[in-house]
Amino acid sequence: MTSSVRTGRQALAAWLDHLTLERRASPRTVRAYGDNVLAYLNFLENHRGETLSVAALGEISTADLRGYLAFRRQGENALAPRSISQALSSIRAFHRYVDQRHGVANAAIGLVRGPRLKIGLPRPVSEDQARDLIAEASGDTEREPWETARDEAVLTLLWGCGLRISEALSLTWSDVPLGAALRITGKGGKTRIAPVLDAVREAVAVYADELPFVLGPDEPLFRAKRGGPLSPRHVQGLVQTLRGRLGLSDRVTPHAFRHAFATHLLGAGADLRTIQELLGHASLSTTQRYTQVDAAGLLAAYQAAHPKA
Repeated sequence: MTSSVRTGRQALAAWLDHLTLERRASPRTVRAYGDNVLAYLNFLENHRGETLSVAALGEISTADLRGYLAFRRQGENALAPRSISQALSSIRAFHRYVDQRHGVANAAIGLVRGPRLKIGLPRPVSEDQARDLIAEASGDTEREPWETARDEAVLTLLWGCGLRISEALSLTWSDVPLGAALRITGKGGKTRIAPVLDAVREAVAVYADELPFVLGPDEPLFRAKRGGPLSPRHVQGLVQTLRGRLGLSDRVTPHAFRHAFATHLLGAGADLRTIQELLGHASLSTTQRYTQVDAAGLLAAYQAAHPKA
């Protein structure tokens, strides 16, 4: 055991440093892990009436952990099943770290199962909806031409390259003009190659030409109205405004463009392995969900078109 780490809270602080400095986890991930495990430690210390030592982490029983999860399901701030599952995942990861770095194992933690979750299907926008949303963004006469060009470029990137918002906003001025492909670093630091369509390349080029700010090569390409980096919240708000104008469901989100990228490729005959690589999914099972979406679309079209349906 590291001599300077004697309490559960000190072990938590060391683990968060490990995630940040060694694992290069995002600030949002580190914060989520930290909040989940701190709540867990607070519960155990309140339950025991004393500060929890690192050694005591090896004595936590399945009853203790189940009691904590039951506690989080109660009251005004009760967690939903998915949040309970995420909390349990954070706790397990913390105990693995304590075992590996501080030699305090706890086999009981692995015996507790989280709630069964219903895995929802991706909710892509249709091809017509994607086109309408992009057209609506580019035709907004109440905004500066460079702003509408920016919004069109961002949405076209999400749909045309299957990017997450954070990935699209990670592009820098040095990436312009876009080439035949982009090297994207996604979740978990995994790098993938995203081919760039002519329509995407053109939309980004138009925005770059209209941009009124002078940028350094390493500065974020997409800028807010006053010149700062564009935030994910802007893109989310943009899509919310556009779907309201077009009378679309609140299920239409920026991520729905990424889902559309996958389902439209699948519908056009692309194989799952290729789509997995293009999306940067670590597991093929994640990509396989799109086959259910595509099958559902085919069935709906069949039922709408067949005279005997």
